[in-house]
Amino acid sequence: MLKRVFVAPDPGRARLRFAARAVIGIALAVAVCGLAGHSLVAAITGGLAALLALFTVSDATVRGQALTTALLPVVGFPVLALAAVLHDVPVARDVAFLGVLGAGVYARRWGPRGHSLGVFAFMMFFATQFLHTGPGQLPELFAAILLSLCASSGVRFALWCYERRLPPVAVPVVPGGRGLARTTTRQAIQATLGGAFALAAGQIVSHERWYWAVGATWWVFVNTASSGETLVRSFRRVLGTVIGIGAGFVLALPLHGAPVPSAVLVAVCVFGIFYTAAVSYTWMMLAVTVMAGVLYGLLGVLDPGLLALRVAETGVGALGAVLAVLLVLPVTTHATTNAWIERALRCVHHCTAEAAARLAGSASADPAPRVAELEQLLGKVRFSLAPLVHPFSPLRARKARARQVLALLDACAREVRGLASIAADPEASHDDRLAAACWRVEAAVEALTAPEAARGPAADAVTLPHPSSVEPVLAHLHGLEKALVELAEPLRSPTRTPLIGA
Repeated sequence: MLKRVFVAPDPGRARLRFAARAVIGIALAVAVCGLAGHSLVAAITGGLAALLALFTVSDATVRGQALTTALLPVVGFPVLALAAVLHDVPVARDVAFLGVLGAGVYARRWGPRGHSLGVFAFMMFFATQFLHTGPGQLPELFAAILLSLCASSGVRFALWCYERRLPPVAVPVVPGGRGLARTTTRQAIQATLGGAFALAAGQIVSHERWYWAVGATWWVFVNTASSGETLVRSFRRVLGTVIGIGAGFVLALPLHGAPVPSAVLVAVCVFGIFYTAAVSYTWMMLAVTVMAGVLYGLLGVLDPGLLALRVAETGVGALGAVLAVLLVLPVTTHATTNAWIERALRCVHHCTAEAAARLAGSASADPAPRVAELEQLLGKVRFSLAPLVHPFSPLRARKARARQVLALLDACAREVRGLASIAADPEASHDDRLAAACWRVEAAVEALTAPEAARGPAADAVTLPHPSSVEPVLAHLHGLEKALVELAEPLRSPTRTPLIGA
């Protein structure tokens, strides 16, 4: 895990900038709330709103991100008001909480914006339970949230909008379907039932801190698209929480709520959440758990028993998610993996076509956005295959094939990045052999993604000369074609459980 976090590639220092901007944006949001005279509860709520805006809003364009950020209060304020009004009406509160949970998961069908608004709505209800918010506090909380969103948006869209210098990225969405065939519909039902289990069991464990169990169920379902992914995420959430509780005993408890060191530690945790989110859910949860402990310290309620209770409630929530995905309308890892791999392979072809057109002299062709899209799709593939390559997976043959697929897809991405960098060179010129090489790449992709009935004969062996004896462009195409041909073996294996194509 340490290697994955601290040695993982960070092209363009994207994760570093993402995390550093978050610390600045959230710190400014909390400072503005303090200068406005808001209470500690209001400042924490405002800081949470800023964190969610910076973390979850991921539209493809800066304009889209700004619009989604502006819509957050439109969705969040009614939910916050509902939660505050129902805070002392347990049955109605619980039903409303589960309704918000299910709607938040279902909203993912509308892409990144639906996902962001769903997360914000759920967390507003959760924050009300965390801070014991009453109706009388609503005006102050509304004002704190608006101030915080304005402050964090000023950092994101004015002070440090590095996305303006990047090509727009097509954000991958969960593969579609209709009715119960749609993943988001199934997961909304699963999450609601899993949340109901977590709510009931969590209240048995603790009548005051039961909401941690519901929160654990919710966050296990976020960004997952199959039963296998949810199981792995449940394990990682519990592991990250346990490690975080251990760190909390060492870091949070000795502070005794002291403002300055607590603020510094919260800033470190925020950086950790944003920096590790893309590479390790376990480490992200460690940072979240330590931050929650520090906030409890600031509120004056932190003690060892509370930290231990956090582990128990997280385990209950993870168990609710596990039972739901195994017993209620399960979404197979195989079906989800199938869709993401096919989309990644087609993106490889689009990248190659754009690069070839650019080298042929087309001023409008630009492979850069496709390369960025491919990186995101490969992230989805890795996450989808995580259950198969997990150390605890007993399916050794499928684990080996999954690792081979990941290695070859990484090789494809490496060759595509090299091809795009050469295409960006204004001195690069067209070579007559490019058309034939690109056609073979297209044929290889079609052979891998076509339905069984329409699939032609296997691709011929690569006939290009060794890369050392050809120009760099053809060398990258040679490597790309070779990787695609080699992918046919693990993807079209004649075993009973092929990774794609079944």
